[in-house]
Amino acid sequence: MTSLSDKASAFRALHRPGDPVILPTVWDAWSAQLVQEAGFQGLTVGSHPLADSLGRSDGEGMSFAEALGRVREITAAVDIPVSLDIESGYGLAPAQLVEGLIEVGAVGLNIEDTVHSEGGRLREAREHADFVGALRQAADAAGVPLVVNARTDLFLRAIGDEADRFDRAVDRLRLAAEAGADVLYPVGFHDPATLRRLCAELPLPVNAVAFPEEGDRSALAEVGVARVSFGPLLQRALTATVNRLLERWN
Repeated sequence: MTSLSDKASAFRALHRPGDPVILPTVWDAWSAQLVQEAGFQGLTVGSHPLADSLGRSDGEGMSFAEALGRVREITAAVDIPVSLDIESGYGLAPAQLVEGLIEVGAVGLNIEDTVHSEGGRLREAREHADFVGALRQAADAAGVPLVVNARTDLFLRAIGDEADRFDRAVDRLRLAAEAGADVLYPVGFHDPATLRRLCAELPLPVNAVAFPEEGDRSALAEVGVARVSFGPLLQRALTATVNRLLERWN
């Protein structure tokens, strides 16, 4: 039986610039099983679709315990690696977050720099890097090298002057890399030229978000992306299909 530590190491090895691993974003055991049965090598559990499935709001409208409960169901249902979006950490200490993730069988995490429990403020660049570093240290101390995906919301939230936003995002993510991140996530919908620059200037594998019904793996590979996830967009695409089916009967 593969240990959780081995699974985490194998998950990290899937992140290859120019040959991106596709990690469909799920929210429950059913959607996770669909992904595994389709032949994908791993998956992500997104905070937004997960919160929606629980009747909660995104932005830490659910508790970390609620998120872990669902992840436990997912890891019991599939064998492939599972990574959880832990939002900004639910106001918990990094060691608590790592302990919870390991206990339910997750091998990776996303950590945002938007602090939802504090009015949505953006962590300072060094503050975010320090949080990433504390997560890295806690995971290493526990003997499970969780794959830490450090995210910045500078692009998504259009924070600050657009003229230097790219440089600020790169500087912020470089600090996270130095602190022990494994993957860097400049979340947002970037044109190919911008995404190519990000992949070239950032020192670690880059995560891109894509629309499942429109995205192009080869185009993302060509610009150097190493990881692709869907955020809430897979659930939204399914919602549109369900709505069309239900309309026939209403």
